[in-house]
Amino acid sequence: MSEIEVLIVEDDQRIARINQKFTENVPGYTVIGVASSITEGKELLEILEPDLVLLDIFFPEESGLGLLWHIREHYKETDVMMITAAKEIEAVQEALRGGAIDYIIKPVIFDRFKQTLEKFKETRGEMNRQKIVSQEEVDHLFTRHGAKRATVTEAAPKGIDPLTLSKLKEVLLEHTPQGMTAEEVGSVMGCSRTTARRYLEYMVSLGNVDADLSYGSVGRPERRYHPV
Repeated sequence: MSEIEVLIVEDDQRIARINQKFTENVPGYTVIGVASSITEGKELLEILEPDLVLLDIFFPEESGLGLLWHIREHYKETDVMMITAAKEIEAVQEALRGGAIDYIIKPVIFDRFKQTLEKFKETRGEMNRQKIVSQEEVDHLFTRHGAKRATVTEAAPKGIDPLTLSKLKEVLLEHTPQGMTAEEVGSVMGCSRTTARRYLEYMVSLGNVDADLSYGSVGRPERRYHPV
């Protein structure tokens, strides 16, 4: 398989160099362009048509999330990985809805970064090799980061959907190292707090997630959930 071509869109030149070095240290990847603005990013997208874009959110002219939606509309074969200092849950939610393959909060840890690129390369290779897939193979492709999912051969209890379960685990692993409440998980996934809590407590029962009480300055304590 040919190398995966990457475009970096980052206005901080120092961070852009770090991202380039990290990318080129993962076998099978090559950086073909670096843009320091949204406008330049759009120009290079048209010229280079990269396989993957490493995209920041904060730019002087507009949000990188706007570029994410631009890519989704005009470059359907290009994937996007967010690398940003933005920790707001709204940004994470929009990135998920826009189809970003990952959301890494700065400063970037190389091992975490490498894990995503290796999994992306593996998944891309599988999709390129196959024309028709089974449900089991689809489930594997959608589980980008190796989260354990129930399958039709595993007895998931009534009311627990394997795909939702896998997505919830990804949300916990990728976006909130400090843990999340059921309400926060529900907001990201677009479901009710009650539904999110049902899945979270099921994962606690399996030993995949830990829960503890968080005492805020106002109101009742809440359970915060952390992946094991």
